[in-house]
Amino acid sequence: MTTDRPTTSSHETTTGTGEKAERTGSASAEHSHRTKRSESAGSSGRIRRSVSLGAAAREFLRHPSPWMIGAVLIVALVARVLVGDWQLTDALVPIVILAAFPVIEWVIHVTVLHWRPKHLGPITLDSELARKHRAHHTDPRDVPLIFIPPKSLLLTIVALVAIALLAFPRLGLGLTFLLTITVLGLLYEWTHYLIHTDYKPKHAAYRAIWRNHRHHHYKNEHYWFTVTTTGTADRLLGTAPDPATTPTSPTARNLHAH
Repeated sequence: MTTDRPTTSSHETTTGTGEKAERTGSASAEHSHRTKRSESAGSSGRIRRSVSLGAAAREFLRHPSPWMIGAVLIVALVARVLVGDWQLTDALVPIVILAAFPVIEWVIHVTVLHWRPKHLGPITLDSELARKHRAHHTDPRDVPLIFIPPKSLLLTIVALVAIALLAFPRLGLGLTFLLTITVLGLLYEWTHYLIHTDYKPKHAAYRAIWRNHRHHHYKNEHYWFTVTTTGTADRLLGTAPDPATTPTSPTARNLHAH
Protein backbone atom coordinates (compact mmCIF):
# COMPACT_ATOMS: atom_id res chain seq x y z
CA MET A 1 0.00 0.00 0.00
CA THR A 2 1.39 3.40 -0.94
CA THR A 3 0.40 6.92 -0.07
CA ASP A 4 -1.94 8.38 -2.71
CA ARG A 5 -0.47 11.63 -3.93
CA PRO A 6 -2.22 12.78 -7.10
CA THR A 7 0.09 13.62 -9.93
CA THR A 8 -1.60 16.43 -11.80
CA SER A 9 0.54 18.28 -14.29
CA SER A 10 -0.05 21.61 -12.58
CA HIS A 11 1.87 20.61 -9.51
CA GLU A 12 3.22 17.14 -9.92
CA THR A 13 6.66 16.42 -8.55
CA THR A 14 8.11 12.98 -8.14
CA THR A 15 8.97 11.84 -4.64
CA GLY A 16 12.64 11.73 -5.46
CA THR A 17 12.62 15.26 -6.88
CA GLY A 18 10.65 16.55 -3.89
CA GLU A 19 13.10 15.04 -1.42
CA LYS A 20 16.06 16.43 -3.33
CA ALA A 21 14.47 19.89 -3.51
CA GLU A 22 13.70 19.81 0.20
CA ARG A 23 17.33 19.05 0.94
CA THR A 24 18.41 22.01 -1.17
CA GLY A 25 15.78 24.28 0.35
CA SER A 26 13.75 24.78 -2.85
CA ALA A 27 10.64 26.84 -2.09
CA SER A 28 8.83 25.63 -5.21
CA ALA A 29 9.27 22.00 -4.22
CA GLU A 30 7.98 22.80 -0.74
CA HIS A 31 4.84 24.31 -2.29
CA SER A 32 4.33 21.30 -4.55
CA HIS A 33 4.76 18.97 -1.58
CA ARG A 34 2.12 20.82 0.44
CA THR A 35 -0.29 20.88 -2.52
CA LYS A 36 -0.02 17.15 -3.06
CA ARG A 37 -0.60 16.53 0.64
CA SER A 38 -3.75 18.67 0.53
CA GLU A 39 -5.08 16.56 -2.35
CA SER A 40 -4.32 13.33 -0.50
CA ALA A 41 -5.80 14.41 2.82
CA GLY A 42 -9.29 15.27 3.93
CA SER A 43 -10.26 18.00 6.34
CA SER A 44 -8.79 15.88 9.14
CA GLY A 45 -5.36 16.19 7.51
CA ARG A 46 -4.80 12.41 7.44
CA ILE A 47 -3.02 10.94 4.44
CA ARG A 48 -5.24 8.26 2.92
CA ARG A 49 -4.12 5.07 1.22
CA SER A 50 -4.89 3.66 -2.22
CA VAL A 51 -7.90 1.36 -2.52
CA SER A 52 -8.87 -1.38 -4.94
CA LEU A 53 -11.60 -0.93 -7.53
CA GLY A 54 -13.70 -3.54 -5.72
CA ALA A 55 -13.45 -1.70 -2.40
CA ALA A 56 -14.41 1.54 -4.12
CA ALA A 57 -17.43 -0.15 -5.72
CA ARG A 58 -18.61 -1.54 -2.38
CA GLU A 59 -18.50 1.95 -0.87
CA PHE A 60 -20.28 3.36 -3.92
CA LEU A 61 -23.20 1.00 -3.34
CA ARG A 62 -23.63 2.16 0.24
CA HIS A 63 -25.06 5.49 -0.94
CA PRO A 64 -28.62 6.18 -2.11
CA SER A 65 -28.13 7.96 -5.45
CA PRO A 66 -26.72 4.94 -7.36
CA TRP A 67 -29.68 2.84 -6.22
CA MET A 68 -32.19 5.57 -7.11
CA ILE A 69 -30.75 6.04 -10.58
CA GLY A 70 -30.33 2.29 -11.04
CA ALA A 71 -33.97 1.65 -10.15
CA VAL A 72 -35.18 4.15 -12.75
CA LEU A 73 -32.79 2.63 -15.29
CA ILE A 74 -34.19 -0.88 -14.74
CA VAL A 75 -37.82 0.31 -14.92
CA ALA A 76 -37.07 2.29 -18.09
CA LEU A 77 -35.32 -0.70 -19.68
CA VAL A 78 -38.14 -3.14 -18.89
CA ALA A 79 -40.79 -0.66 -20.06
CA ARG A 80 -38.86 0.06 -23.26
CA VAL A 81 -38.65 -3.64 -24.12
CA LEU A 82 -42.35 -4.17 -23.38
CA VAL A 83 -43.48 -1.17 -25.43
CA GLY A 84 -41.42 -2.16 -28.47
CA ASP A 85 -42.15 0.08 -31.48
CA TRP A 86 -38.48 0.43 -32.35
CA GLN A 87 -37.76 3.04 -35.02
CA LEU A 88 -34.73 4.83 -36.46
CA THR A 89 -35.24 7.76 -34.12
CA ASP A 90 -34.58 5.41 -31.19
CA ALA A 91 -30.99 5.21 -32.41
CA LEU A 92 -30.74 8.95 -33.01
CA VAL A 93 -31.80 9.97 -29.50
CA PRO A 94 -28.79 8.35 -27.74
CA ILE A 95 -26.43 9.77 -30.37
CA VAL A 96 -27.74 13.32 -29.89
CA ILE A 97 -27.67 13.03 -26.09
CA LEU A 98 -24.14 11.61 -26.07
CA ALA A 99 -22.94 14.43 -28.33
CA ALA A 100 -24.60 17.07 -26.16
CA PHE A 101 -23.79 15.56 -22.76
CA PRO A 102 -20.39 17.25 -22.20
CA VAL A 103 -21.96 20.66 -22.84
CA ILE A 104 -24.97 19.81 -20.65
CA GLU A 105 -22.60 18.69 -17.89
CA TRP A 106 -20.60 21.93 -18.24
CA VAL A 107 -23.70 24.15 -18.15
CA ILE A 108 -25.13 22.41 -15.06
CA HIS A 109 -21.79 22.63 -13.27
CA VAL A 110 -21.36 26.34 -14.03
CA THR A 111 -24.92 27.61 -13.65
CA VAL A 112 -26.42 25.27 -11.04
CA LEU A 113 -23.61 23.85 -8.92
CA HIS A 114 -21.54 27.05 -8.89
CA TRP A 115 -24.59 29.24 -8.38
CA ARG A 116 -23.79 32.29 -6.29
CA PRO A 117 -26.59 32.87 -3.73
CA LYS A 118 -28.86 35.77 -4.64
CA HIS A 119 -30.66 37.91 -2.06
CA LEU A 120 -34.06 39.42 -2.81
CA GLY A 121 -34.86 41.31 0.37
CA PRO A 122 -35.34 38.69 3.12
CA ILE A 123 -35.37 35.86 0.56
CA THR A 124 -32.19 33.99 -0.40
CA LEU A 125 -32.18 32.11 -3.70
CA ASP A 126 -29.89 29.16 -3.15
CA SER A 127 -30.60 25.56 -4.13
CA GLU A 128 -29.67 22.44 -2.21
CA LEU A 129 -27.45 21.40 -5.10
CA ALA A 130 -25.46 24.65 -4.89
CA ARG A 131 -25.14 24.47 -1.09
CA LYS A 132 -23.98 20.86 -1.15
CA HIS A 133 -21.55 21.58 -3.96
CA ARG A 134 -19.95 24.41 -1.99
CA ALA A 135 -19.55 22.00 0.91
CA HIS A 136 -18.06 19.47 -1.52
CA HIS A 137 -15.42 21.99 -2.56
CA THR A 138 -14.62 22.70 1.08
CA ASP A 139 -13.79 19.04 1.64
CA PRO A 140 -13.59 17.11 -1.67
CA ARG A 141 -12.86 13.89 0.25
CA ASP A 142 -16.07 13.90 2.29
CA VAL A 143 -17.70 10.91 0.58
CA PRO A 144 -21.42 11.68 1.14
CA LEU A 145 -20.95 15.13 -0.40
CA ILE A 146 -19.65 13.57 -3.63
CA PHE A 147 -23.07 12.19 -4.54
CA ILE A 148 -26.17 13.98 -5.85
CA PRO A 149 -28.32 14.83 -2.79
CA PRO A 150 -31.34 12.45 -2.61
CA LYS A 151 -33.96 15.22 -2.43
CA SER A 152 -32.58 17.02 -5.46
CA LEU A 153 -32.14 13.73 -7.30
CA LEU A 154 -35.76 12.75 -6.63
CA LEU A 155 -36.99 16.05 -8.09
CA THR A 156 -34.72 15.54 -11.10
CA ILE A 157 -36.07 12.02 -11.65
CA VAL A 158 -39.66 13.27 -11.51
CA ALA A 159 -38.84 15.96 -14.06
CA LEU A 160 -37.09 13.51 -16.39
CA VAL A 161 -39.97 11.02 -16.21
CA ALA A 162 -42.40 13.82 -17.02
CA ILE A 163 -40.30 14.82 -20.03
CA ALA A 164 -40.11 11.21 -21.20
CA LEU A 165 -43.88 10.77 -20.97
CA LEU A 166 -45.04 14.16 -22.24
CA ALA A 167 -42.40 15.69 -24.51
CA PHE A 168 -41.99 12.96 -27.14
CA PRO A 169 -44.34 11.94 -29.97
CA ARG A 170 -44.04 8.25 -29.09
CA LEU A 171 -43.94 6.57 -25.67
CA GLY A 172 -41.16 4.30 -26.89
CA LEU A 173 -39.03 7.27 -27.89
CA GLY A 174 -39.57 8.90 -24.51
CA LEU A 175 -38.49 5.71 -22.79
CA THR A 176 -35.39 5.57 -24.99
CA PHE A 177 -34.58 9.10 -23.80
CA LEU A 178 -35.12 8.13 -20.14
CA LEU A 179 -33.03 4.98 -20.51
CA THR A 180 -30.14 6.92 -22.10
CA ILE A 181 -30.22 9.66 -19.46
CA THR A 182 -30.21 7.21 -16.56
CA VAL A 183 -27.28 5.27 -18.01
CA LEU A 184 -25.33 8.51 -18.32
CA GLY A 185 -26.45 9.60 -14.85
CA LEU A 186 -25.15 6.39 -13.30
CA LEU A 187 -21.90 6.76 -15.25
CA TYR A 188 -21.57 10.33 -13.96
CA GLU A 189 -22.10 9.32 -10.32
CA TRP A 190 -19.59 6.48 -10.57
CA THR A 191 -16.95 8.55 -12.37
CA HIS A 192 -17.27 11.53 -10.03
CA TYR A 193 -17.18 9.28 -6.98
CA LEU A 194 -14.17 7.30 -8.21
CA ILE A 195 -12.17 10.47 -8.95
CA HIS A 196 -12.52 11.51 -5.32
CA THR A 197 -11.50 8.14 -3.87
CA ASP A 198 -8.00 6.80 -3.39
CA TYR A 199 -8.28 4.52 -6.42
CA LYS A 200 -5.29 5.25 -8.62
CA PRO A 201 -5.79 5.70 -12.38
CA LYS A 202 -4.38 2.78 -14.37
CA HIS A 203 -5.39 3.75 -17.90
CA ALA A 204 -4.71 6.89 -19.91
CA ALA A 205 -8.36 7.75 -20.64
CA TYR A 206 -9.41 7.64 -16.99
CA ARG A 207 -6.17 9.33 -15.88
CA ALA A 208 -7.01 12.31 -18.14
CA ILE A 209 -10.51 12.61 -16.66
CA TRP A 210 -9.13 12.18 -13.12
CA ARG A 211 -6.50 14.87 -13.65
CA ASN A 212 -8.99 17.27 -15.26
CA HIS A 213 -11.37 17.17 -12.28
CA ARG A 214 -8.54 17.31 -9.75
CA HIS A 215 -7.39 20.53 -11.39
CA HIS A 216 -10.87 21.96 -10.82
CA HIS A 217 -10.78 21.17 -7.10
CA TYR A 218 -7.14 21.72 -6.24
CA LYS A 219 -5.88 24.20 -8.84
CA ASN A 220 -8.59 26.64 -9.92
CA GLU A 221 -12.37 26.28 -9.58
CA HIS A 222 -13.00 28.63 -12.52
CA TYR A 223 -11.85 26.04 -15.06
CA TRP A 224 -12.20 22.33 -15.96
CA PHE A 225 -15.95 21.94 -15.41
CA THR A 226 -16.54 18.63 -17.20
CA VAL A 227 -16.41 15.47 -15.09
CA THR A 228 -16.95 12.45 -17.33
CA THR A 229 -14.98 13.83 -20.27
CA THR A 230 -11.88 15.93 -20.80
CA GLY A 231 -10.92 18.23 -23.65
CA THR A 232 -14.53 18.47 -24.86
CA ALA A 233 -16.88 21.19 -23.56
CA ASP A 234 -14.09 22.83 -21.55
CA ARG A 235 -12.01 23.24 -24.67
CA LEU A 236 -15.03 24.39 -26.68
CA LEU A 237 -16.08 26.97 -24.07
CA GLY A 238 -12.63 28.23 -23.12
CA THR A 239 -12.22 26.66 -19.68
CA ALA A 240 -9.35 24.28 -20.40
CA PRO A 241 -6.20 26.38 -19.93
CA ASP A 242 -2.68 25.07 -19.53
CA PRO A 243 -2.47 24.08 -15.84
CA ALA A 244 1.21 24.99 -15.73
CA THR A 245 0.44 28.64 -16.49
CA THR A 246 -2.85 28.89 -14.59
CA PRO A 247 -2.63 30.55 -11.17
CA THR A 248 -3.72 28.52 -8.16
CA SER A 249 -6.96 29.98 -6.88
CA PRO A 250 -7.19 30.91 -3.18
CA THR A 251 -10.93 30.14 -3.24
CA ALA A 252 -10.93 26.66 -4.74
CA ARG A 253 -11.94 25.31 -1.33
CA ASN A 254 -14.20 28.26 -0.50
CA LEU A 255 -16.41 29.12 -3.48
CA HIS A 256 -17.55 32.73 -3.81
CA ALA A 257 -15.37 33.86 -0.90
CA HIS A 258 -14.56 37.05 -2.83
